[in-house]
This record gives sequence, structure tokens and C-alpha cells, in this order.
Amino acid sequence: MSKYTHILLATDLSETSERANAKAAELAKQNGAKLSVIHCIEPIPAYGYPGFADLESPVIDQAKLEMNKLGEVMDIPLDNQRIEFGSVKSEVLKAAEDLGIDLIIIGSHGRHGISRLLGSSAAGIVHGADCDVLTVRCFD
Repeated sequence: MSKYTHILLATDLSETSERANAKAAELAKQNGAKLSVIHCIEPIPAYGYPGFADLESPVIDQAKLEMNKLGEVMDIPLDNQRIEFGSVKSEVLKAAEDLGIDLIIIGSHGRHGISRLLGSSAAGIVHGADCDVLTVRCFD
């Protein structure tokens, strides 16, 4: 098995993603790989609400703040941090292709029932990626 050279951590910036963060750091260190991180913000539907921009701005500001904290803790330079807008699956797969990623790491939140039947971001990334994908259980 060849070593990974560039790993992409896809995070929702929540406390439950700590396991995925730790695994990404561990694998990057073991492989001497570059580590990048991506967080995706899915657009808020504006249907019938004239002040939707007022809702998005704090979400973006908070994401930037949390991403900066994560970057500092994990020693990931600003150039390797991305905040994208759109579908998690689409944006992660696009970033992986653009950056020449050979491993994507994403947390799995263990949804059950109807949400599991309909799929999840992790499942979409696993099935759509051209590189290896590691899903990390982020729950007990």
C-alpha cells in the first residue's frame, strides 16, 4: 500500500467531529502527508423570507471563526483551509479533485431510519470519490 501524500479532512466543525480530526492528524503524520480541511455551508433556502441574508452572515462568520480555531489546533495553514458554499458531497469531491487528494476523511454521525435510507454526505462522498475515503465513527 502506497503512502498518502495529501489528505482532505471534511468537517462540520462540531464537537462530535473530534475523532475524525484526530484520525486525520494521525494519518497525515504517519504518512508525512499534507493535510487540508474543508467545511461546507449549505445555502439557506430564501423561500418567503426577505431577510435570509441576515441569517447567512452570522453562519459564515461563525464558520470562519471555528475553522481558524481548528487550523490553529491542528497546525493547518490558512492556505490549506477551505470554506465552500453548496452541497457537501459536491464541494468535497470538487476540492478533492482540484487539490489532487488521495485520501478524504469524513466523520459519520450514525444516523438511523429514514435519514439513513435517503443517504448522507458521507455516503455520497464514499460513492462519488475517485480516491480512498475513510469514514470515522463520531459517536459511541
